Amino acid sequence: MVVYYVMAMALFSQASYEEVMRSLVEGAAWSQQWRRRWAIPTKAAIFKARSRLGVAPLRALFERTARPLGTAESKGVWYRQWRLMSIDGTVLDVADTAANQEAFGRPPNSRGDRSAFPQLRLVALAECGTHAMVDVAMGPYRTGELTLAPRVFRLLGRGMLCLADRMYFSYHLWSAAQATGTDLLWRARNNAVLPPQRRLPDGSYLSSLFAAPKDRRHGEDGITVRVIEYVLDDPGRSQEDTTYRLITTILDPALAPAKELAATYTQRWVFETALDELKTHQRGLRLVLRSKLPEGVEQEIYGYLLTHYAIRALMHDAALEAAEDADRISFVRSLRAVRRVQIADPIFSP
Repeated sequence: MVVYYVMAMALFSQASYEEVMRSLVEGAAWSQQWRRRWAIPTKAAIFKARSRLGVAPLRALFERTARPLGTAESKGVWYRQWRLMSIDGTVLDVADTAANQEAFGRPPNSRGDRSAFPQLRLVALAECGTHAMVDVAMGPYRTGELTLAPRVFRLLGRGMLCLADRMYFSYHLWSAAQATGTDLLWRARNNAVLPPQRRLPDGSYLSSLFAAPKDRRHGEDGITVRVIEYVLDDPGRSQEDTTYRLITTILDPALAPAKELAATYTQRWVFETALDELKTHQRGLRLVLRSKLPEGVEQEIYGYLLTHYAIRALMHDAALEAAEDADRISFVRSLRAVRRVQIADPIFSP
């Protein structure tokens, strides 16, 4: 019951603790007899129940259930034979308590003062076509995304094409991700040293990544990559924002032409949409997480991730039935539908 309750907190994020419990059980068909010997627990009792539960069951449930949703029939999930995946990160505001500040830290604001709330950093791996987040790594605000990123490589493997922004560009991170067997398509930093070694028919070229300048000078331990350079035709953006340089493990242009890969890279931005679904629509604009203690914060985040994944799974099923792309289905309307159904007809027993 408490596992479901933590997920319901994410579904009814603006309701009080007691109201969340009412929304969870009020309309249950089995509840009439059960209700006579059970009352809505107090806020303090709910706190204690969440504390007894801890984070482990929510983490285990997410790790067991969160998997890429796309099937062979799914639209928008694939580029040729590759399942499109993406890595990105964000920060979440948590309740302003001494325990949360000590555990997660508090970034400075633009005036050099402390920000209003402590923040937790989160990096996630998502399936681009369905927006399903399938693996996460969390840490204090001061922990960088490059440090957390290797912890979400668990589900990467052959048959996938993983996209990432230039923030993740590094020899060691690239090497670790490539070792999973997945193919990669990442944006490189503009100042990255990637001299052409062999030009290819589609305009791309082969180059090598090195861990250090010394290795580059001696040609030691280089990783061969294919580089794709292009410019966006957008006069409203600065030159730095319009000049793109991608690197990929797919070395044969016949398997994936440069123009197609440049167009495919735009799928990375659907991760921003998934984060917006989680942080703005599901949680609520400018709302902070409720939990006063660090373990409760982590438990609450897994509740949000599980609920988001469940809604996205429902949307994917609907897209398959309608032979549509899941991107054509509104997350906000789906979220509202799930809320209505949960109140009217919960689908689990006590």
